[in-house]
Formats: sequence, structure tokens, C-alpha cells
Amino acid sequence: MRRRLLSSTLVVAVIAVLLLGVPLGVVVSRLIVDEAAQELGAEAKRLVGEVEYARVQETPLDPQQLEQKYPGRFIQIWERGTPLNVTVVGDPPPSGHLMTEDAQTNTGVYVRISRDRDQVEQDVRARLLLIVALAIAALAVAVSLAVVQSRRLTLPLQDLAKIADRLGSGDARPSKHRYGIPELDRVAQVLDRSATRISDLLTREREFATDASHQLRTPLTGLTMRLEEIVASAGEPEVVREEGEAAIVQAERLTAVIDELLAAARRQRHAQAEPVAVDEVLIQQITEWEHVFREAGRTLRLEGTRGLKAMATTGGFGQVIASLLENSLRHGGGAVTVTTTSGDNYVVIEVSDEGPGIADEIAPKIFERNVSGGGGTGLGLTLARALAAADGGRLELVRRRPATFAIFLRPAEDDGRSAGEDGRNRVVSGPA
Repeated sequence: MRRRLLSSTLVVAVIAVLLLGVPLGVVVSRLIVDEAAQELGAEAKRLVGEVEYARVQETPLDPQQLEQKYPGRFIQIWERGTPLNVTVVGDPPPSGHLMTEDAQTNTGVYVRISRDRDQVEQDVRARLLLIVALAIAALAVAVSLAVVQSRRLTLPLQDLAKIADRLGSGDARPSKHRYGIPELDRVAQVLDRSATRISDLLTREREFATDASHQLRTPLTGLTMRLEEIVASAGEPEVVREEGEAAIVQAERLTAVIDELLAAARRQRHAQAEPVAVDEVLIQQITEWEHVFREAGRTLRLEGTRGLKAMATTGGFGQVIASLLENSLRHGGGAVTVTTTSGDNYVVIEVSDEGPGIADEIAPKIFERNVSGGGGTGLGLTLARALAAADGGRLELVRRRPATFAIFLRPAEDDGRSAGEDGRNRVVSGPA
């Protein structure tokens, strides 16, 4: 491209120089020749007047004085008389190329003055050489400007090509390069926006893969435990049947988790929120986690108001509770209490334990990705908060010591509670 720009600019400059320089050279050469002829004619007329004046004064002509007065001229003067008076001043040019002008009077004075034409032509050549030098200088300037312009155009294009190639290789960092050329700057802006979109897509894909692996781990662990119970109780049909039904529930929950993750990736879960019986989800989660807590020597308690309904998705709400219970199992201590209350604007589910709580230095950023106080992945609380927000609610740390997390959900219009269900009931170590 640079070569084409240089060649095209050079062609245009040559054409412009020829269109301007050739007519200028012709005009200048004619002007010089015409000016020399006019000057020679004026000298002839002036010399005729001087000769006529000398005749009136009866003063003889002085050839040396005329030669000093008209240097470089070959002068011939004829005066009528008997005999004819002829005066010659100077020497004829050695080249024989003469430029001659003459003048005469009515009294019989005839003057012819000549000069060397080669001098005039030399002057014309000098002027033409000057024009040629200026034309060459103009071409050099044009070529220099073409080189600068071509570099200004080609270097940004090469940079844009590198940026596009980097995008194709997976490096989606915006370059934010600008070149001072509106068209190229628009291309750079489009590439930067594309890089931002690609970076967001790649980030969401990586986060989805990480979230999926984290969220699927708990259901898979529960399913594995149920299968182990089935194997251990192979001789007890009733236990096998019970554990098999629980394994089916775990498999269905695993399917629901996958659906929830896919829906969250497509940003569709908020539109799927519906009235959910809070007790059913909590009892299901406590039933699944009770065995794990019992093996760890700890208990699960469900307290608070019964019969509440909130706007959420069953799978998303269940995953939030599961994440909080897993967090308490890993990082907390003592009994874990799940408390439900209701207000005018929210249904609140609190999960607390009796452990040492959360350190002050990580408490402000406990919901940030990859932040963990006990060697965990730092994803559980982040995903739990995102799932709660996707259902139109929120997850907050309401107390640091002991750690207490609260889920705030929008209440359903019909919470399904009767007058007798408005009291506070406690269920210890399992569902009510």
C-alpha cells in the first residue's frame, strides 16, 4: 500500500509540475527575448537622437565614448553626406549570432545596433535551469509528504491488523489506540468494543464453568452418600428403597441445578420467580444436610414462622440455602440455626452458627469472588448472592460473630398462613 501511495503521489506531482513548469518555461524564455529586443530598440532610438544632436552641434562622434556608453554592443552609424560618413563602434560577436535593432531619422541618419544572441540564450537557459531546480524541489517535497502520509496511513493499518489478529487468538484486551484519522479511529473504536464484548463473553464462560463445578459438587456429594448407603444396606430392602428414593431426589435436584445455572447464564431467572413455600425448601435442605452435620457431631435447627411464601425459584433458593449450610459446615462451629421471619417488605431467612465468626479484614469483601477465610474456593457466597439477586432478593452478612447470613426475598401476595400458624415453632435436628 505504501508503494502505491508513493507512486500515485509521484505521478500526480509530475503531472502538476509538467502542466505548470512547461508553460512557465516557454513564457519566461519569450519574456527574456522580448525584453532584450525592446532594450536593444530603445538603445537604437536613443543613439539616433545622440547622433542627430551631435550633427546639429557640428560635433564629431567619439567611438570610444560610445563604446563605453554601450558596452557589449556592435554599433554601425551611417550619415548622409558627400562622401557617406560611416562610423563603427565595437567588434561583431565572434559567434556570428546577432540580435539587431535599427533606427533612422529623416535627416539621413541610420543606426544599427547589435548584441550577441548567445548571451540572451544563456540568460534564458539560466532561468530555465532555475525553473527545473524548483520543479525538482517541488517533486522532492511531494515525495517527502507522500512518505509521511503513507507512514501515517499504513502504520495504523498495520497496528489495526495486529489488534484484529490478537483478538482472533483470544487476547481480548482493548488497545485504546487512536491515530488522529477519523476513519481509522472509528475502526479502532469498533475493535475495542468487540474486544470488550469478547472479553465479557470469555469471562462469563469461565465464570459459568467455575460456578457449575462448584454448584454441582454438593448435589453430587449427596448423591454419592445416598448410593453408599444403598450399598451398605444391601440386605435391608426398606433402607435400600428409602435411600433409592432419596438418590432419585438428589438426581432431580442435580438436574434442577444444571437448569438454574443455564438459566442464570442466559439472565432469565428473574422472570421465572414464582411463589415458593419457604418451609418446603428449608425442610428439603435440612433433610439432605442433616446426615453430614450429624457425622460432624453438629446439629441443624429450624426456627421461626411457619407457612411463609416468597417470590423465588425453588432451585435457586435451595442452592442459596445449600451454600450457606456448606459454608457453616466448613468454616463455622456448633449448632446451625435456620430462622424464618416476615415483615412488610421481605421474607427473611437467617442462617447462623456458633463458630468464631468472620475476621474483620475479610468481612467487607466476603461476597467478592475468590475471597475465603478458611482455604475454600471463595465462590460459594458469591454465587449464593448472585442467585438471590437473580430471584429479586438479596443476601447479606448481618452479624460477624457469630456469623449470621440473612436472605431477603420478596413476599408472595398470598403467604398461605392461617391464624394458627402465625406462632413460632421450633424443629430440632430435622424437618418439622
